Order: sequence, then structure tokens, then C-alpha cells
Amino acid sequence: MNALLFPGQGSQVVGMGSEFYNNFKMVKEIFDEADEKLKYKISKIILEGPENKLKLTENTQPAILTVSFAIFLVLKKEFNFDFKNTKFFAGHSLGEYSALVCADSLNFKDALYLLYERGKSMQEAVPVGKGAMIAVLGSQLDEINNFLKNIKTKGICEVANDNADGQIIISGNVESINDFKNILKENKKKFVPLNVSAPFHCSLMKPAAIKMKDKINSIDFQKPKFDIVCNVTSKPESNPENIKRLLVDQIFSTVRWRESIINMSKGNITNFIELGPGKVLSGMVKRTVKNINCFSINSIDDMKKMINEFKI
Repeated sequence: MNALLFPGQGSQVVGMGSEFYNNFKMVKEIFDEADEKLKYKISKIILEGPENKLKLTENTQPAILTVSFAIFLVLKKEFNFDFKNTKFFAGHSLGEYSALVCADSLNFKDALYLLYERGKSMQEAVPVGKGAMIAVLGSQLDEINNFLKNIKTKGICEVANDNADGQIIISGNVESINDFKNILKENKKKFVPLNVSAPFHCSLMKPAAIKMKDKINSIDFQKPKFDIVCNVTSKPESNPENIKRLLVDQIFSTVRWRESIINMSKGNITNFIELGPGKVLSGMVKRTVKNINCFSINSIDDMKKMINEFKI
């Protein structure tokens, strides 16, 4: 059985999707739709940059959706991919919106609107320079939670992403994060500061969730054609009202990606197919579950290879 995965922020690169854009009319049409809905040339930012514009959260989020959806449609309509052996769709953070669009739960243009607003709300929730995020490497979640209990600084310092075995992202106030870094150093634990514009997926994002609640509830969601494995619960969901509620909660909650992958693999998934820019999610899958096939679809050759060589 197959699970389709859709990447989140951090996978973006200038020129992503350009091969599909240059070879398929339907991709040009999707990019044009995105420009029309957003009322600015997101297509130019995707294809030509500059990188600093693409990295702005309000651009990154709809840009990754646009490329992921375009690749999905090429797979579906040009390569006539057979979805009968596909069980789950899942997306990492903003990728959950891509999953919902591709599963026919959410209209593409509505998702563009929501992600643009989501990016803006998340950016505005915390003043620049007041928040920080770090990646802790080689530690397990229980160990990290124990360290978090020892922080003395008042403020927010929480698990933002449980991405894979040995890769956990922490998010919060600068002061609390600095305190936590000292605890990690004392315990000889590796960590890497992340170059992000805001402290995502922690309680500091609650103002963004409040802003987004009415916007998400105003949009019509259908029952998805495939179960969506949600970030907040790491479990499959198909009820549109539950999906909406979880999208609001997702803004300030831990992305439970490692658990999501484990739960999907327990559901007899043997092939994880990553649709969108980069190979980040495939790397996370390989670190979390063994004896599994991973495919990252970034090019037409990737698509041909997956379909022809592996007979998927």
C-alpha cells in the first residue's frame, strides 16, 4: 500500500517545479491560477526568486502548495497513476493543506488563500527577534521532555516538531531557548539553531490560530477521498469538521511527524511517495521506519522511474 507525503516549509528552492512548468500546460495553468488568486506573481517568485522573497513565510506557504499540487496533477493526469493501492495522504505542517487539496477535500484556490493568511498571521504573532527555534539531534523525545522540565526562565520553550528518530525541533522565546541550549550543552547534546522568521508550532502562535479560526471555518471542506493523517493527532481523519479544528490547533501544536510515519507503516504502508520540492520527508521516513520504500518526486525522470522500475 502507498502513502503520499507533502513537504512543508524549509523544502523551498528557487526554480522548484520548473521542469514540470516547462513541459506541461496544466502546470502553467495551476501557476496562473495561483497568481490570479493571490493577486501577485507567486509564479515568478517560485521560478526566478529572489530567494529572500521566496523565504518570506507568506510566500513560501502558497508556493510549496502550488508546486506540490502541480506535481500531483501531473502524476494523476499525465502518468495516469493508479490510486487504488493508496491508503493515506499526509503533509508536514503546511503540507497538510497540500494533502487536503490533492485528496479533493479543499479547493486549490481556497487553500492558497488560507496559506497566505496563515503565513502572514504566523509572522505577525511574534515580533521579529523575540522568538527562536533549534533542532536537537540524536536525542529521543522522552529525554528532551525531561530537559524541558529543568528550564528556569519564565516563557515558552516547547517541542514544535517530533520529526524523526533523533531529530526534534524546539520553539519558543529567545530567552527560554537560550536557557535550554545551556541545558543541552551541559548534557553534551547536539543542537543546531534554525534560520527562521518566527517560533512556529508553539504556544506563542496562539494569536495566529485565533486569527485563522474564522478564516478556516468560513471555507467549505469536503470529506477527503483518502484519509488524512493529521499532524496534531498523528492519526487518520476524514471528518471535515474535525479536520478544520485540527488545522487551527496545528498552528500552535507539536507536529507529530515521527508518530504519523509509524502509524502509517502499521497500516500496511510499504511505499512512501513524497510529492513536492526536496527530499526532506523521505529522509525522515528512512530514519524512523525500516524496510520501507521511499520515492521523492522532483522531476519527470523521478516519476518515470517510480512507475516503471518499481511498478507502483
